[in-house]
Amino acid sequence: MTTLQPSTQVDPLQQTVYRTGDYVLYRDGDKFWAGKPQHTFVCRVLRVFEIDAVTWRYQLLCLTTRGTVASASPAYMRLLPPLDAMRDIDTASLDDEDTVLTAAAIAWLRQQYGKSTV
Repeated sequence: MTTLQPSTQVDPLQQTVYRTGDYVLYRDGDKFWAGKPQHTFVCRVLRVFEIDAVTWRYQLLCLTTRGTVASASPAYMRLLPPLDAMRDIDTASLDDEDTVLTAAAIAWLRQQYGKSTV
């Protein structure tokens, strides 16, 4: 009879080293695998610490609850790129009369150019 062993193969996504200030999607593996709700959160990286030459852990701030995750594994984290967050602003057509900008786009434009021009 063959006994299954946990996978030791390292996925390239798990090798990402995040930086302080990065926004990430974090999944609480214990809650997820136990089938419990509220296991996935948008967080900001507060602190990065190295366990050894190949192991990193992260202190995260959950943006909705303001709680912290003391030692998050990068295996359960994914980067939320700024490019994705800013896509609606970057691709908004400003030449069309019927253009409806999102609130985020309007706020960004006001911040850049002042209230009088938007």
